[in-house]
Amino acid sequence: MTTKTPLAATELELEKNTHWLQSRFLIEGTQIVPYAFAKKHRCIPFFENGEKIEVAVHDPFCFEALEDLRFKTKKRIVPVQKSLEEIEQAIELCYHKNSPRMLDSPQAQQEISVEHYDLLEERLENGVIHLCDRILLEAISQKASDIHFEPQENFLLVRYRIDGVLHEKKTVVRSQQNELITRLKVLAKLDIAESRLPQDGRMKLALGERQIDFRVSTVPVVFGERVVLRILDKKNIHLGLDALGLEKELLEKLKTLLTKTQGILLVTGPTGSGKTTTLYSALKELDSSQINIMTIEDPVEYKLPHMAQIGVNSKIHLTFSTGLRHILRQDPDVIMVGEIRDKETAEIAIQASLTGHLVLSTLHTNDALSAPTRLIDMGIEPFLISSSLIGVLAQRLVRVICHSCKERYSPSDEECKDLGLEGDRPSLYRARGCPQCFELGYKGRMGIYELLVMTPSMRSVYHEEQDPVKRAAFAKNQGFISLREQGIRLVLNGITTVEEIVRVTGKGAV
Repeated sequence: MTTKTPLAATELELEKNTHWLQSRFLIEGTQIVPYAFAKKHRCIPFFENGEKIEVAVHDPFCFEALEDLRFKTKKRIVPVQKSLEEIEQAIELCYHKNSPRMLDSPQAQQEISVEHYDLLEERLENGVIHLCDRILLEAISQKASDIHFEPQENFLLVRYRIDGVLHEKKTVVRSQQNELITRLKVLAKLDIAESRLPQDGRMKLALGERQIDFRVSTVPVVFGERVVLRILDKKNIHLGLDALGLEKELLEKLKTLLTKTQGILLVTGPTGSGKTTTLYSALKELDSSQINIMTIEDPVEYKLPHMAQIGVNSKIHLTFSTGLRHILRQDPDVIMVGEIRDKETAEIAIQASLTGHLVLSTLHTNDALSAPTRLIDMGIEPFLISSSLIGVLAQRLVRVICHSCKERYSPSDEECKDLGLEGDRPSLYRARGCPQCFELGYKGRMGIYELLVMTPSMRSVYHEEQDPVKRAAFAKNQGFISLREQGIRLVLNGITTVEEIVRVTGKGAV
């Protein structure tokens, strides 16, 4: 065995007083103990001093394992008892995260790119590791998009976002809170010793033959660290404009806009409304060996073939504006900008669209009609907007009534008022809740859309008319169908409920 340089006594003392998991030899010692041995015997070396190696063990009387280590290292083994959770954290930290010196070989790089942790693998642990696996599995099985771990005064609250709505699922006792958060940070390869600053990371876990990606965010709050996991399950993503559920007429108009060789097409809506999926579907529609498609995103959520995708990195000053400026030097035909957040990005995108590029991007506005006004508020000249903007697609996601427990009913006066219905009351549908939909009454989501096509007459209206009500009236005369109107159609067809349409579009007249 290669002789290790012993840590200074003061350094050892400091590390032991802070946390033994931070020991340098904890990572270096993985060259001594194979992963299978460490997992089987629940042991891992964490300090070496001369002829002595201290080994963290769950059972200090596992003489056979200790004797094997003594024979292998030719040194005296000193067992130090640690909790099972601590040892499991250390094993995951060292063998799955790996140390910098183990990343030199191409083989090591290849091994680290694929996550070997399978959530379906049966484990003997029934502590925090088992609890963590069970939460992740349950969230995936219920098709949750996010998992929230929220520290409260006396417990840790776990909530799942299912079909856009948060649901309380379970509480974790206060004594297990820190261990569970640490477990998540280990899997996401975050700094487990840092709890005062926000951190962002990713992790990839296996579910049998499936690979599930997670985006992980931590922030310090009053009662501990709050963690949110965004579940990126490619199995639930169906790219393609035909898979979005657009009405036939609207779909044809959108495909016509995508045939243009220059201009800006914007997709608007709140966070979590499916804007990125729509943009990816548009790019898939445009994908061809004869054109160069480049994107800049924050972050790159799904890797698309035949396209150059750039991830924003603020630490090295790679922003949307700087990335977009360099993309223009790469001879692109189609450019996708994840989001127009500021005047500089908007100006570069407009200049790109005016010089022979088709630009796709997102913008945060309530509806399609207010998108040009939002660009003006950013400081963009109106004549530049009318010259470059070709269309705006606004969207929301509404929950679909569960087919297993849906029932017909007669709507109330208030519901008819919300729908803008007069005269005869139609029969509508609602759901009671059943095991198939986890007692929620809804199962799955679909999009509702409104598309504003910037025709010459529409550009003239935006130049001459400042009243948004008159603009909306003119657009409606031109065949514009609002989000609310499309939502009402879904309610009358028994696909969703009045409450759901009111939730995503708000109360008010149609």
